[in-house]
Amino acid sequence: MAKRSAPEVNAGSMADIAFLLLIFFLVTTTIETDSGISRKLPPELDENQPPPPVIKMRNLFTVVVNSNNDLLVEDELMDLKDLRAAAVEFLDNGAEDCSYCQGAKAENSSTNPTKAIISLVNNRGTSYKRYIAVQNELVAAYNQLRDREAMSRYGETFISMENRFNDARTTQAVKDKLKPKLEIIKELYPEKLSEAEPK
Repeated sequence: MAKRSAPEVNAGSMADIAFLLLIFFLVTTTIETDSGISRKLPPELDENQPPPPVIKMRNLFTVVVNSNNDLLVEDELMDLKDLRAAAVEFLDNGAEDCSYCQGAKAENSSTNPTKAIISLVNNRGTSYKRYIAVQNELVAAYNQLRDREAMSRYGETFISMENRFNDARTTQAVKDKLKPKLEIIKELYPEKLSEAEPK
């Protein structure tokens, strides 16, 4: 009996189809970008640089997280839910030359938001979850004050202006209008968050 030959499958167009599918998925898939905590690192030490300015103790807001995840703010035990309000109160005190500040102008709090510094110290035993939660509350305090000032000046929150500025669909003309507004708000409430090396 004669052997029948098996019918061949025409695979000539398979490579084309695979290539088209690859192109389709590359074009339609969004690639996640890594997100993290935005921090500006200090410049390298240079012998020719002037010494750093002296910081008055009243302009320093100390936040310490110990190995038991307890929060000590200005050497007093505090709940995480109260941290943002305490930071806002410190930053917005405005005892000197601050026409836009709405604080109580207390003698033991910061003189001006441009001089106020928040110092965060973590213990090596601090949990990562607690570390991020404290960071979020401190950054939220800055954002709350920036939002308030942006609303009073421009009728729009700082966060929404920043989101529009960072959106790839925003035209360059709109970005050029937003950039000076964002810079003004950042100058009024600069994010000065000093993070000491864990102990």
